[in-house]
Amino acid sequence: MPKTKYSKEDKKFFREIFWNSFILENSYNYSRQQSLGFALGMWPAIKRFYHTKKDQAAALTRHMEIFNTTPHLVPLITGVTAALEKKASEDEDFDISTINNIKISLMGPMAGIGDSFFWGTLRIIATALALPLAKQGNILGPILFLLAFNVPHMIIRYYSGVYGYKFGTDLLTNISSSSLFTKISKAATIVGLMVIGAMSAQMVILTTPLSFKFGDTAFKLQTYIDQIFPLLMPLLYTLFMFWLLKSKKKSSMFILMITIAIGLIGSFIGIF
Repeated sequence: MPKTKYSKEDKKFFREIFWNSFILENSYNYSRQQSLGFALGMWPAIKRFYHTKKDQAAALTRHMEIFNTTPHLVPLITGVTAALEKKASEDEDFDISTINNIKISLMGPMAGIGDSFFWGTLRIIATALALPLAKQGNILGPILFLLAFNVPHMIIRYYSGVYGYKFGTDLLTNISSSSLFTKISKAATIVGLMVIGAMSAQMVILTTPLSFKFGDTAFKLQTYIDQIFPLLMPLLYTLFMFWLLKSKKKSSMFILMITIAIGLIGSFIGIF
């Protein structure tokens, strides 16, 4: 496969994606997690492909949806998303919802791969290399650790953005004239919903200590709920939050306050 040749402007664009990726977690919050950092990371692409403030604002707003992944691999997602934004800026009939669908479908797998490789493998190897020197009090110990971890990290972080953009561009070029893109978009939507569902199951913790006695037999409500439908209460609470967002147009801050209030009151009266 021939090597892609990039112009000076393209290389500058990739460097901007690389450097902007480091601010991903600078504004981490519990309502939208890394969304603001990702939106700022997308700014090099947005200002490049959109030329009016209205279009740029719409693109930035689009990327304020909840987002969370391993920071080391976020340039790959940024690259793919940038290619989609380029297509959206050129084609008025492009389905804008595809951008977030594919972005969300990538964040889960990249989080799993990134955490396993960087935290579970590379960090351990770097520690093993540096520990003997560190135990001797040698200043080269921490320096070796930082080099062993960050040299591969920096290379992967930069080139993941380049290959992410190339992959997204090739994907759009090869399938734009077929129905395959529609199928990929639908699949990305399904995977994205699965990721949100999995996040809800892991991050929404809601149980009840309520129990009733029938004669000498204790009836623990949570035990029977788990037998019938495990994690039913977190699911119902997540759907309730979604209803507030979608139907009642409530803000994320309002939902956060409601959650805190329900937690405190529920704990006080003994139902949660």
